[in-house]
Amino acid sequence: MKAIQPDHIQHYLDNHVATPLFVHVETTNGAYATHNDPDFHNAGMFIRNAKIEYSIGQIKGNGPYRVGLKLDHGWLYVEGLTDYEMHEEQLLLAGHDRLGRLACALHIDVKPLPQGASEVENQ
Repeated sequence: MKAIQPDHIQHYLDNHVATPLFVHVETTNGAYATHNDPDFHNAGMFIRNAKIEYSIGQIKGNGPYRVGLKLDHGWLYVEGLTDYEMHEEQLLLAGHDRLGRLACALHIDVKPLPQGASEVENQ
């Protein structure tokens, strides 16, 4: 992954307005830390292959960044993004802390995302 270049991300978002898309969104406040401190309260969120269309897509901030997608009945919003990869119609944004641990992710594609190891192996 490489450091986010906001103009690249905004270009992708602009080009996919009103396009049926599949998203993966994940957040964690330190799942890795639970192994070191049993009293640490771990919280996170995970959704995979939610089908969406957005009317507005924006990247904001000076790093870490935030991305907001305006949906028919609300917003999808991910904050703390630092890095990205693009492959064809697929965009992967991730937020890593200073130690390189994952804090959040937003993965967007025009086709459903793989469900697990066996599905990935069969591609």
